[in-house]
Amino acid sequence: MTVLVINSGSSSLKYAVVNPATGQSLADGIVEEIGSGPVPDHEAALRIVHEVLASQGMHLDTLGLTAVGHRVVHGGTIFYRPTVIDDALVAKLEELSPLAPLHNPPAILGIEVARKLLPDLPHIAVFDTAFFHRLPEAAATYAIDREIAQRWQVRRYGFHGTSHEYVSRQAAAFLDQPYDSLNQIVLHLGSGASVSAIAGGCPVDTSMGMTPMEGLVMGTRSGDVDPGLIMYLWRTAGMSVEAIETMLNRHSGMLGLAGQNDFRKVHELIECGDENAQSAYDVYIHRLRKYIGGYLAVLGRTDVLSFTAGVGENNAAVRRDALAGLIGLGIEIDEELNAVRSGQARRISTPDSRVTVLVVPTNEELAIARAVAAVT
Repeated sequence: MTVLVINSGSSSLKYAVVNPATGQSLADGIVEEIGSGPVPDHEAALRIVHEVLASQGMHLDTLGLTAVGHRVVHGGTIFYRPTVIDDALVAKLEELSPLAPLHNPPAILGIEVARKLLPDLPHIAVFDTAFFHRLPEAAATYAIDREIAQRWQVRRYGFHGTSHEYVSRQAAAFLDQPYDSLNQIVLHLGSGASVSAIAGGCPVDTSMGMTPMEGLVMGTRSGDVDPGLIMYLWRTAGMSVEAIETMLNRHSGMLGLAGQNDFRKVHELIECGDENAQSAYDVYIHRLRKYIGGYLAVLGRTDVLSFTAGVGENNAAVRRDALAGLIGLGIEIDEELNAVRSGQARRISTPDSRVTVLVVPTNEELAIARAVAAVT
């Protein structure tokens, strides 16, 4: 029994074939440059996936597929459970697209193509916002006109929820502690980056907000900015709303500050004395430390702090600098443990650290497959 997991972006389609019972990934990959000559559209991309799997001796009709799981970024206030996809659901997702104009439309395309090519399988939507749907009102509410907020569904939704839930549960299993007994901070640091505070298994705050643009400095996204910046650039610089949105989403963050969003290249530039790269790194770490400190205060007592995703799992310097000098707050990492590279969950804090610090690999594809299996 296997699940085909699809994560459809505007110009890429990630896929994985996963056994949710054993956790085994039978195949995974990505088709990129959708919209270019060789891959004109998402239907062509999914046919390429079929061909790639067949070339590896894995035909979709002989893999024992029980369902197709689709990662959908934004579920609004309506969708927070894995949901069987039908025409009515697709229509609702289209209505939600203004909340995630860069993410939901390509997900809908992927859904429509997959339903066309695999019509005999159930298709399940798993929402990135689901884990955070019960955020406390104090954390979810923006201090704007209440009537406008309610009418236009303006609130903090949170994203990367599949990863935050998976990693926090893996951390509890690693420590052999009941999930609901732990207060946790999870740092999902990849090209997109977010942090969550989880009290007794329930999220109480998260850095991403109404869109995935809020919060930490990311690869190409700005993270927190003064909202007045948008009006200023519109009025004074003559930039359109679309141009400002593109800049904040695609030409900001580490790319906007350092000219690179690959941390390996950023470190290389720093070693060569590049001042912009050093400044970008300093801004990234400062924002990260500010959120860690804030969530320590929100939780009151923190038992475990976990790093995950590409940067969090692989960049020892980021982990070191994010937590440097926090002994007074109960956090102390072991430099030798921090320097170890491993694909396994591991502890990197000292025995004296009151807060246990872990590196926990995320596996969103497995989490989605398990969510799909639970409803099929």
